[in-house]
Amino acid sequence: MTFLILRGAALLTATLVAACGGGDDAPAAAPKTPRLTLAVTATQDFPGSYGSVGAYEQLTGTVSGEVDPDDPKNAVIQDLRLAPRNANGLVDYKADFLLIKPKDMSKANGVLRYDAPNRGNILTLINPTASPGDAVYLERGYVFLYSAWQGDVPKSSPQRLTATVPVAKNADGSAITGPYRTELVPTAATPSMTLPGGVFNGTMIPYEPASLDNTQPGYSLTRRVNETDPRVLIPAADWTFATCSGANPFPGTASPTSVCLKGGFDPKYLYELVYVAKDPKVMGVGLAALRDTVSFFRRQAADSAGTPNPLAGRITHTIGQGTSQSGNAMKTFLHLGFNQALDGGRVFDGLYAHVAARQTHINTRFAVPGGGGGLRTDHTAFGQTAPRALAADYTDEMTGRRGGVMARCSASNTCPKFFLGLSGTEFWQLQGSPVLTDAFGLRDLVQPDNARIYYYASTQHGGAGGTASISFAPTRNVYPAGTVVHFNDTFRALFIALEDWVVRNTAPPASQTPRIADGTLVRADQLVFPAMKGLTWPVSGTPTAIPEFQYLARYNGFPLLDFGPQYLPQDESGIASVLPPAYLNRDYAILVPQVDPATGLTRAGIRSVEARAPLGTSVEFNYVATPGIVDLSNLTGGYIPFHKTTAAAQAAGDGRPSLEQLYGTQAGYVAAVTAAADELVAQRLLLRRDADAIVARAIANPVLP
Repeated sequence: MTFLILRGAALLTATLVAACGGGDDAPAAAPKTPRLTLAVTATQDFPGSYGSVGAYEQLTGTVSGEVDPDDPKNAVIQDLRLAPRNANGLVDYKADFLLIKPKDMSKANGVLRYDAPNRGNILTLINPTASPGDAVYLERGYVFLYSAWQGDVPKSSPQRLTATVPVAKNADGSAITGPYRTELVPTAATPSMTLPGGVFNGTMIPYEPASLDNTQPGYSLTRRVNETDPRVLIPAADWTFATCSGANPFPGTASPTSVCLKGGFDPKYLYELVYVAKDPKVMGVGLAALRDTVSFFRRQAADSAGTPNPLAGRITHTIGQGTSQSGNAMKTFLHLGFNQALDGGRVFDGLYAHVAARQTHINTRFAVPGGGGGLRTDHTAFGQTAPRALAADYTDEMTGRRGGVMARCSASNTCPKFFLGLSGTEFWQLQGSPVLTDAFGLRDLVQPDNARIYYYASTQHGGAGGTASISFAPTRNVYPAGTVVHFNDTFRALFIALEDWVVRNTAPPASQTPRIADGTLVRADQLVFPAMKGLTWPVSGTPTAIPEFQYLARYNGFPLLDFGPQYLPQDESGIASVLPPAYLNRDYAILVPQVDPATGLTRAGIRSVEARAPLGTSVEFNYVATPGIVDLSNLTGGYIPFHKTTAAAQAAGDGRPSLEQLYGTQAGYVAAVTAAADELVAQRLLLRRDADAIVARAIANPVLP
């Protein structure tokens, strides 16, 4: 097996493709012309009317298409040559889509915005009723496209977008089998747990075991309290592939999609299941489907059957966006070369990977696109071996691997203008800092000219922000959960800046990130927080004491892992044969944003109004409150308010300024909010309408006399 790196672009050789099940010994045939057909199943009015653009409508349906295994642009797709072929010698797929467009397409502004579903869910469905600021996109004449790319999403609701991808088979038609690993993480005592398991992936369609006989080689169930604890083997006689309950006790009723445990699953344990799975889906076809779907809506007059493209002749630019898992997918789409359309052109002119530190595990045998990563759970999950760095000429000094996320698009001249947005969670839980530094955390990386990276200071992974979003469950999280500081308004302003860059070549705001050079990106043990104590937060209407803040320097590390010789870590592709993966006794450096010792808020990045005129300390992490569990609260920050008066702060021993010290009066607070909003508008990091709404809320919700 060989792997060739040429000028930062990863090129799969024929021997590599064959070794990883992606090819055969027959010479490649001439590429065919894949068919793509559009079926619109429903059309309805979209609520509201938007400026001069007027009314919108919503179309739902499916795209049915083909992928040519002989086209070099598809060569990277794991197991594509093992997928069943249709009468045309091509591989079929089908994907749900939802399209929101002006009724009068002459009013469209030419921008097609694609938002990638997250595990089939449309996290960013345009909804000006729930989020009035989003009306700006419709008033500007955007067309919105949501189209499925993930092949293991069940159709559990009409709103969920699903994709159908092929199952790889051996040449004789028999089932392909191989090792598979998952974690079962109970949140309460239960006699059985459904597959596929995992904190993030639990609702997806599982890979079934090749046999329900768990005494065979390659089958095991272990438990431990924390990730670093030794695994304790559970005897095969004490668990089964089955469903069970109080009325149907162990060993239960045989099932390939559930595990029954004698005595039940205990929430204090982390369970790891390894088994021989069958019928791997060719998940990478989902990326090809996305490439071809967007290209169709952008360029084609009609589909292969002559059905008119509802956007024909009206799209001049395309901008893709993904949030969290789907943002990781957009990075993987770019990294694996799918931004080059079949005609050689560019699929997306702009890409925004929002709160997306990693890549998505979609292109291995038995891929798990919906997985995640954390300190205790999914710590060694896939998704963390492909490069974080963006530059095509990046060299990983720890492994010698060459080429960043933009290596392939640089080679094909199809790189988009690219935004990467990072919340605080990406640094603490999702191993985000390596996109900014060398492997050892000693120097800042120079980013490509076509890229901007924006760190949303003092934020968690998502949420509405504001004090109303904060909740306190002392048995679950040590501190009130959530951050008042948020990035929702920031994202809107930056997306408009990306549009300006793509359409009008207006340079966007410069990257805003913490840096090693100025001391704002540091090792976790270098943070010094002020004293924060003597405060309460309501729980069911009753003021409840917040524990004194104790900083533990707890974060998710980034180990170098070995998944076996047929696995291609630099591409997150191939076949994983070592599960759980072997730790290679080396770790990438993880750095975190430095805090202001006076307020506990972070110093660098885009500091939104809530960070510039704060009411308390938004902490980018929180701790699990369960005794004995060493973990960060999942994707969640913490919030500790300031004392209202200086006397109260001093009496409590709180080292931060009080609201009284910061603002004096309510009028002073409103003035600070107004000044902060105006500064951000001037920097193109906040839209004027959002600034006005923020000031109006400050006036309507007094915090001081």
